[in-house]
Amino acid sequence: MKARVLVVDDELSMREFLTILLEMEGYQALSAANAEQALKLLSDDLFDLIISDVQMPGLNGIELLARVKAMSPDTAVLMMTAFSAAEQAVEAMKLGAYDYIAKPFKVDEIKVLIRNALEKTTLKRENTVLKQTVLQRDSFYGIIGSSPRMREIFSLIQKVAPSSSSVMILGESGTGKELVARAIHNCSPRSKKTFVAVNCGAIPESLMESELFGHKKGAFTGAVGDRPGLFEQAEGGTLFLDEIGELPLLMQTKLLRVLQEREFRRVGGTQVHKCDVRILTASNRDLQGQVKEGTFREDLFYRINVVQIMLPPLRERIEDIPQLLESFFKKFTSAQPTGEIITPTALKALMNHSFPGNIRELENIVERSLILDSTCILEKNLPANIFSGKSYSASGGVEIPEEGLALEPLLEDLEKQYLLKALERTHGAKKKAAELLGMSFRSFRYRLAKFGLDSGDE
Repeated sequence: MKARVLVVDDELSMREFLTILLEMEGYQALSAANAEQALKLLSDDLFDLIISDVQMPGLNGIELLARVKAMSPDTAVLMMTAFSAAEQAVEAMKLGAYDYIAKPFKVDEIKVLIRNALEKTTLKRENTVLKQTVLQRDSFYGIIGSSPRMREIFSLIQKVAPSSSSVMILGESGTGKELVARAIHNCSPRSKKTFVAVNCGAIPESLMESELFGHKKGAFTGAVGDRPGLFEQAEGGTLFLDEIGELPLLMQTKLLRVLQEREFRRVGGTQVHKCDVRILTASNRDLQGQVKEGTFREDLFYRINVVQIMLPPLRERIEDIPQLLESFFKKFTSAQPTGEIITPTALKALMNHSFPGNIRELENIVERSLILDSTCILEKNLPANIFSGKSYSASGGVEIPEEGLALEPLLEDLEKQYLLKALERTHGAKKKAAELLGMSFRSFRYRLAKFGLDSGDE
């Protein structure tokens, strides 16, 4: 679509000149003889750029600028005047003018200003649309979810991605820390370069230095040739160090030096290699606790913890479970769902489960269920632990009467009794009751609401 530009000037000759110039440059141009006319047009239509004179009868250009920014913040405004007034220029820029040009001006000069202003406006609007799209959809670079917690994560990823600052991603096992790291890389200016991921706990301590920094031929037994390390492989891109808390203290020291100096040597080598690598780390451990215990270097912790992203466990965003189920269903069946992918009773059971293994556990449950029945996730195909909580066990075993029993109402009644007992024990303090049952406050409130027991207070 053609960019829309509004020219505001009380001089007819200037309006006609700029209108013709804009149309010759391929823009759609309208004009107004004063600020009042311009505001009326702006109230009915959207403009990418407004070129306004400062000195006009009635509302002047500065007052018009303030009104425009209040009505349409993304519209760029270019001010022009026949009077050289530094005070007005400063005031206009403070109010949000894109730029300021004095009459008479050169045609080539104003062409450049117009082009640059429109490019900035277009980029700003595209970014706004992108952010709105991200917050409205159910996935972001492979991360599934539309709950408030996940929308906050998506927004944070967008904010940190453009920089080269280190990011630490924390969360329980199975919450999707590597997916977040990949999303940061894919959103960043480094997206066309390599993303390298390594699990620090999966590499033997004796090989860790060689893995990270590479080695020269003959550096140790088995080094039959030169080999680049992960830092070299990730040059210009992103290196993701998963389970950073597993890194031995000696390697922590060497990693810290590389992060500070931005250079390293291969094992057995003398040549210094410069590196341009963004470091992302992840852990399911309490790294600050490790710092206090002396098993993790404090200076390294602060070096890699410039920005921190805390991923919520699945039990604290249960509203995302239906979307995750649909995604995993598509993954394991390679087909678009045409009907019900899970029975109501099976979904209810999953929504009530605490998911100690988080998203990875849910994915395994879906895969198992679809192996047993490829068309729908059925309650009978769910693992037994979905229906048995850790805090309850029958010491003498369980008995099923000859006539059978209705398991679901029995489990619901048991769950309700535990909720009420916890509230009784804590004298109605819901947060304490949730802690007593080993669940999050959000999950506790969800279960209360299910039985109509939630009064809405704390």
